[in-house]
Amino acid sequence: MESYRTEEEQVEALRRWWNDNGRSTVVAVVVALAAGFGWQAWQARDVGRQEQASALYQALLRAVENPGSGESAAQGMELAEQLKTEFGSSQYAQFAALQLAAIAVGDGNLAEAEVQLRWVLGRAPAGSDTAQVAQLRLARVLAASGDTDQALDILTKADPGPYGASYAVAQGDILLAAARRDEARHAYNLAATMAGGGGQGVNLSVLQQKLQSLTPVPPRLGEASAAPVDIPDVAPTLDTTDAPEE
Repeated sequence: MESYRTEEEQVEALRRWWNDNGRSTVVAVVVALAAGFGWQAWQARDVGRQEQASALYQALLRAVENPGSGESAAQGMELAEQLKTEFGSSQYAQFAALQLAAIAVGDGNLAEAEVQLRWVLGRAPAGSDTAQVAQLRLARVLAASGDTDQALDILTKADPGPYGASYAVAQGDILLAAARRDEARHAYNLAATMAGGGGQGVNLSVLQQKLQSLTPVPPRLGEASAAPVDIPDVAPTLDTTDAPEE
């Protein structure tokens, strides 16, 4: 370390150091402080926006679950659109779009339901619960619209995550509606196996009924000549009970 013979030399050395480094040091300190305060302000603003989005979504759920009148239903749709417009990057907006899709299905507007579900898929992270549920519902909407091939393509190529059993049930319903009974039986059997391991969103009682309707009953002795019973096809249903919880 440099030693100074007099106090004046130390003062002069300090002055030279300040001229060479002092200003840049102060600037660095100011920038660091500004960044710290800016980060805290951004975090506070983000938390505030999340709270606003959550409040809007809770109001939307109340309007949807207790419609009471057409005015209440319209309010729910208005809140959903507000969430999509003002908080489009939030998961609450994705949930709101799922609600709008369900409302559109209830109104028989499959084209609008498809638009809302594709909006969700354009924003939800791949592999997330929200994306997996949106894919499942989109497949059912497409099948109900008559696009069986695209619906099956979604169900067979997408990652179902924990909804594998629900995906297999949807495949079975779509295949059965297309009179592809053997393939439908295989899909239902797969769903039953998955559901036994804890598959989400599957009604095992209904699934067993579907399997029984497709399982031939061997004739008893003396009844070999009895005419087989024709089981009517079952149209695919649009299940909207598999939405992820908030």
